[in-house]
Amino acid sequence: MKSLAALRLVAAVHAIAICLQPILAGVYLNGSGSALRIHEPIGLAVTFTGVFQLLIATIWWRGGGRLLAPVATLLITLGEGFQVGMGYSRQLAIHIPLGIALVAGAVGFAVWTSRLVRRPVEVAA
Repeated sequence: MKSLAALRLVAAVHAIAICLQPILAGVYLNGSGSALRIHEPIGLAVTFTGVFQLLIATIWWRGGGRLLAPVATLLITLGEGFQVGMGYSRQLAIHIPLGIALVAGAVGFAVWTSRLVRRPVEVAA
């Protein structure tokens, strides 16, 4: 299943990108205003990567994969969209804990996809 390999790759990129966000936020809190200017476009890129991951997860599921992949990705991506809104409105009481949950979810999803076993292809007789 080539779609599983694509899902693993996108999930890994997604997880790496989302892990950069708290690092950049910490650098900003240490006094570097440029970190916030990088935090914003990466946050938007993370959300778009989530949408792309949702597409790949749905293709994999429709090809015989697990329904959990698109469902989990949808929840993460919706959370990321909400996260962007909370960031722009400076609602840090929501933005920070939601960010922690999203990092955990994206990393957990990437680990889960990397541990999936490929199903053998059935050959019609």
